[in-house]
Amino acid sequence: MTVLLVVAKAPVPGRVKTRLCPPLTPTDAAEVAAAALLDTLDAVRAVPGAVPVLAYAGRLADAVRGAELRAALTGWTLLPQRGRGLGERLAAAHADAGAVAPGRPVLQLGMDTPQVRPELLTAALAGSAETEAVLGPAVDGGWWALGLRDPGAAVVLRDVPMSTPATGRLTRAALTGRGLRVAALPELADVDEWPAALAVAAAAPDGRFADVVRRLAARPPLGPEPVGRSAAGPEPDVRLAAGAKRVVPPVGSRGGR
Repeated sequence: MTVLLVVAKAPVPGRVKTRLCPPLTPTDAAEVAAAALLDTLDAVRAVPGAVPVLAYAGRLADAVRGAELRAALTGWTLLPQRGRGLGERLAAAHADAGAVAPGRPVLQLGMDTPQVRPELLTAALAGSAETEAVLGPAVDGGWWALGLRDPGAAVVLRDVPMSTPATGRLTRAALTGRGLRVAALPELADVDEWPAALAVAAAAPDGRFADVVRRLAARPPLGPEPVGRSAAGPEPDVRLAAGAKRVVPPVGSRGGR
C-alpha cells in the first residue's frame, strides 16, 4: 500500500484561489476550488489499495459545499497542516502522512489538478514504489505531484522557494542533491488563473470542476465582490467527516495558515 496525500485549503471565499479574481468573485473562486477538490478526492478514492490522507488548512465547516466535502472525506485520515511557509507545511505533511502507514511510500498532490485520473495516480504510485522519488512537473514551472519512497526526504522542501517558475527545477535539484533518483511523471496544468481553468475544463469536460467553470464562463459579468478574509481563525476544523480519522500533530508543532 502507498499513502495518497492530498494537500489542500478549505474552499472558503476570500481565502482560496484569489488569483481567479477577477474575472471571478471570491465566492465564485471558492466554488471552483471546492469542485476541484471534490474531483481530486474522487480520483484518489478510485485508486485500489491506496491509503487516503488529507492535510488541510482552514475550516471545512465554513467552506463552499462543506457538507459534500465532509461526506467525500468519510474514511480518510485528516491531518491539520503545520508549519510557517508552504515548503515547511509540505515537508510536515509528508512526515505526518508517513506516520499513518510507517514504511510505506507517500505520493502527494494538491487540489489544483482536477483533471487528474485514477489511472495516472495508479501509475505514479507504482513509480514511487519502484524508485526513490517521482516528480510531476506543472506547465507553469512548478510541480503537481511528488512521490517519495522515504517521506522523510521531503525535508528538502523547506529550503525550496515555492510558487515560482523555477520551483519544479529547484525541487528536482534538491532531491538529486540528497542522492535520490527522480523519475518524471506526465506534465499537467495547475488551475491558478482563469485561462488555465478554462483550458483544463475543456480538456477534461467531465466532473464537477468542468461543470462549475462552464456555468461561470457562460454567465454575464458581475459587479465586484470585495476580497475579504474570513472572520474564522486559523484553528483546524474538528467537525470534518463521519468516519474520518483526525490525527493531531505532535505537541509544539505550529498550525497551518
